[in-house]
Amino acid sequence: MAVPIDVATGPGGLAPDPTASVAGKAIEGRSLGQIAWMRLRRDKIAMAGGVVVVFLTLVAIFGPLLVQSPTVYHSNLIDPVYSRPYGPFGGISLAHPFGVEPVTGRDMLARIVNGARVSLLIAFLATALAVVMGVIAGYFGGWVDSVIARAMDIFLAFPLLVFAIALVGVIPSSAFGLSGNGLRIGLLIFVIGFFAWPYMGRIIRGQTLSLREREFVDAARSMGARGSYVLFRELLPNLVGPILVYATLLVPTNILFEAALSYLGVGIIPPTPSWGGMISDAVSNGDYSIDPMYMIIPGLAIFITVLAFNLFGDGLRDALDPKSSR
Repeated sequence: MAVPIDVATGPGGLAPDPTASVAGKAIEGRSLGQIAWMRLRRDKIAMAGGVVVVFLTLVAIFGPLLVQSPTVYHSNLIDPVYSRPYGPFGGISLAHPFGVEPVTGRDMLARIVNGARVSLLIAFLATALAVVMGVIAGYFGGWVDSVIARAMDIFLAFPLLVFAIALVGVIPSSAFGLSGNGLRIGLLIFVIGFFAWPYMGRIIRGQTLSLREREFVDAARSMGARGSYVLFRELLPNLVGPILVYATLLVPTNILFEAALSYLGVGIIPPTPSWGGMISDAVSNGDYSIDPMYMIIPGLAIFITVLAFNLFGDGLRDALDPKSSR
């Protein structure tokens, strides 16, 4: 006669193993990162934005190595009478998938790809500058925090565009060991990064100030941990989430800042392309009236990039927020 098995106690009167599943496999717990990744994967719109962000980053890194030079003229592709490219939609062809530039005949794909490298480089480094300043001010506190905070107050007293135009005007063609576009990129990173402080740096500073007083930080210090260990092993792992969320939302703002400055003529020095500079050339030279594709393509590049970062940032914020219903 078979002995019935008590469901509550299991065979032999032993309590069932809570770590064993029905199939006999151990049930593993999920970390906070795994839970966030699972929530992010369910957000299809955010994942689509993330794919576009990764693709644009790869294009900015490797694209200029795969396309032709953006400064090569193709006068044979331009109608000498109307100064517009031969063929429809700005001269789109297999050799020139985005067409060519009016008057000069420069390849639009090459200029868009090289412009992506400039725009994303400035946006990423300016965002990193705001993050670093926030972490330094929050971690060290004291006079370091006071000096950084007062410096930010001084910079915030100047309008961004007026300050950038004035700064570019007074800086010589070579300074700080840099010249040309190297110096101009450094100035743009400095200006955009410091003006991005109110949107991100102070938030990261507040998070750092809060974490600095937590018990696990005090425990690490009481065990003789150095400042670098506390910063990189205790604080930064707990700041990764806020930094990623605010960075993905600040990068598109910095891209628009760079495009606006280039549009006003205080950005990248021609003939190095930038998206804002391409739109500025189309307006100032009247090339958009010759062929509207010259303005539409860089405008779409800015629009798609900013939209992708915003969608991914919104999804990442929801995934890392345990109180979110998504």
